[in-house]
Amino acid sequence: MGCIIVSLPVRNLWQSSAGCFTALAVAMVLPFAHGSFAQEQDPSDTATKVLQSAEASFNPDAVERLLSQGDEAVAAGDLETARKNYDDARSAARALAGFYRDLSGAFRGLDARVPREMDTKGRRSITLQAEANLRLAALYRRRQQPEVAVPLLVDVIKLMTVTSPLGARAYQQLVELGFAETVYQGPGGSAG
Repeated sequence: MGCIIVSLPVRNLWQSSAGCFTALAVAMVLPFAHGSFAQEQDPSDTATKVLQSAEASFNPDAVERLLSQGDEAVAAGDLETARKNYDDARSAARALAGFYRDLSGAFRGLDARVPREMDTKGRRSITLQAEANLRLAALYRRRQQPEVAVPLLVDVIKLMTVTSPLGARAYQQLVELGFAETVYQGPGGSAG
């Protein structure tokens, strides 16, 4: 909200400024007068926790729904819809992981419960991102585009490490594609 004042006499300038400030004050106080902000919110009120609902579009459950929709599209042979769902799931999981990491860092040393919760949610989001990457890589392999699959598989290993089941699977696929030749036989890897 802004007021523009152009060459007014000093008396009118003061009146115009006062009018601007009055309008600003009314605009700021009006929501409180109607009780919009005046009422205390109960933190346990689930009606206000829209991002925890099953229909929410920005939480780990939503990412899982996108992955499932992508799986259904693959089963139906609609690879373009599947690619879009997997891409959306990957982007949402990456964003969630970043937000959880930032929030965790903001509370470090203040309240250990918040970082623990955010770290748990962040790990779940990173795992979902890795799963989306694996599904996208499989889709690109199916489309005969291994050069697009390779960066996704490498990203899985960066996210999860090769010792995790998802990381080991990603590395195995890199070997299958011929991008890597050495078969990994360490923890989480295949025996041969």
